[in-house]
Parts: sequence; structure tokens; C-alpha cells
Amino acid sequence: YITFFIIVLQFVPANIENKQNNSLEIKAPKKVLEIFKRSCYDCHSNQVKIPWYQSIAPISFYIKRHVDLGRAWLNFSIWETYDKKKKDKKLEEIFKAVYKAMPLQSYTLIHKDAILTKDEIKLIRDWTGKA
Repeated sequence: YITFFIIVLQFVPANIENKQNNSLEIKAPKKVLEIFKRSCYDCHSNQVKIPWYQSIAPISFYIKRHVDLGRAWLNFSIWETYDKKKKDKKLEEIFKAVYKAMPLQSYTLIHKDAILTKDEIKLIRDWTGKA
């Protein structure tokens, strides 16, 4: 039964939609933006790089859920739609998250290049202005 269930799951799509509108994207210094694109955009933007294994259930459901939750928490692709109060709150959250929790260890196990160095963490935290 389990094999049958896994086979049936392959026909249930878990698509990640990438809607791009660069005019709404976060404006940040080049180095900060490069770090965000390398370490954050796969969960926190509309510019997700879809890996080959995204088409395999149940992995596809796991990845889609992470992207949906990541975008709900912060989406760099729609940053300019946030009002000043929301941007300020997100900057505080970014300040804390890059030091403690982001990117997720489950993500960096496969994406080693997403791991932030101490200098990158400092650069992002300084950029937020929340020190």
C-alpha cells in the first residue's frame, strides 16, 4: 500500500510559482543583495531556484511548504509593497534571524554555499541599522 500511495502522490502537483516584478524587489547594497540571493531567496522571494528533486513527492510538498512559510514571513521580491512600519519590523527580524536561525540548517545541509560567514552576518546586521 505504501508503494501505491507514493506512486499516486507523484501525480499531485506541489508547484512553486515564481512571479517576478523587479520594481518591487528589495533595494540593498550590492554585497548584501548578493548574500540574500545566495542564502535567502530560495525561500524568501519569488525567484526560487527549483531543484530537480522538487518534482518528487513527498519531497515536493516539504519544499513547497517551506517556501510558502518563508514567503509569508518575508518576501524580498515584494519588499517595496511593505509600508515603513512593516519594513522596520522585518529589518529587526532579519537582524535577529541571521544571527540565530537563518538560513535553516535543513537547507544548508544540501546548500553549503548558503551558509553565512561571520563577516556576512555582521554586514547584514549592520545594514539593517538595528544594532
